[in-house]
Amino acid sequence: METNGHEHVIEVTDLRRVYGGGFEAVRGISFSVRRGEIFALLGTNGAGKTSTVELLEGLTQPAGGRVRVLGHDPYADRAAVRPRTGVMLQEGGFPSELTVAETARMWAGCVSGARPPAEVLALVGLEAKAGTRVKQLSGGQRRRLDLALALLGDPEVLFLDEPSTGLDAEGRRATWELVSALRDGGTTVLLTTHYLEEAENLADRLAIMHEGRIATTGTPAEVTAAEPSRISFELPDGYFVGDLPPLGELGVTGHETDGRIVRLRTHELQRSATGLLMWAAQARVELRRLDVRSASLEEAFLGIAEDASGQQAMGMTTKEYAA
Repeated sequence: METNGHEHVIEVTDLRRVYGGGFEAVRGISFSVRRGEIFALLGTNGAGKTSTVELLEGLTQPAGGRVRVLGHDPYADRAAVRPRTGVMLQEGGFPSELTVAETARMWAGCVSGARPPAEVLALVGLEAKAGTRVKQLSGGQRRRLDLALALLGDPEVLFLDEPSTGLDAEGRRATWELVSALRDGGTTVLLTTHYLEEAENLADRLAIMHEGRIATTGTPAEVTAAEPSRISFELPDGYFVGDLPPLGELGVTGHETDGRIVRLRTHELQRSATGLLMWAAQARVELRRLDVRSASLEEAFLGIAEDASGQQAMGMTTKEYAA
């Protein structure tokens, strides 16, 4: 399929997954992934990200809808899809008594046209651990081994389920660099992540899931553009909000005050900030504690989740979200 010159190597239409007892984890979602891009699935706890990826990997049959990976049904045509894809699950479950090199060689024996095991271990920075037993690896090192095994078949499509969980900051950055290099080499990557920074750094496009549905999709810039930018400042001495220029004429869509602190919301940041500064210059006043910032992916994520659930607090940290 060609759309605007981009071949869609993953196509999902009205996909559903139902667990025992009737719980619907994936509720009629549709999206597509273009060849050679990194596509991220973000979501709160129980959003359906992993359930979706397992359907794309062909690990289970959907309850409804249609999914195609490289033009094939990944469940019914597993023999056609599996040799061309790499899969990094959240937990690898390797024999703990084997060494890292033995595990890679064993896995390579199951992969058609496998790359040399030593080569993929070097890619993920595990060459020095080749003789170490799996049970002696740290959690982060096991995640790197998971990634190495997913790369053995030199896949066209790579599924990464929480690829940097358990990694320290240095390991996370190294993983991001490797995934970006794979994309630059033509590999299509679909990843789930609970690190918003990871999605901002890696994803060409992303989808935010909530309660089994896709709330929005687009580039990180497109997703954040839906959220208002913010301007905050302290009112000059002797001034009140009513003394400000008409906020609507500055493109401001809403405001709130906290004592003498004013917070403005706007979808036209440059226009609003310029108008406010021009007013301050003409009035010869200083806008103390002035802070001007564009919307972040974090704010977009929280806003979408809150809108979808009707709650004002989601019980999440600002840097990390449950898988």
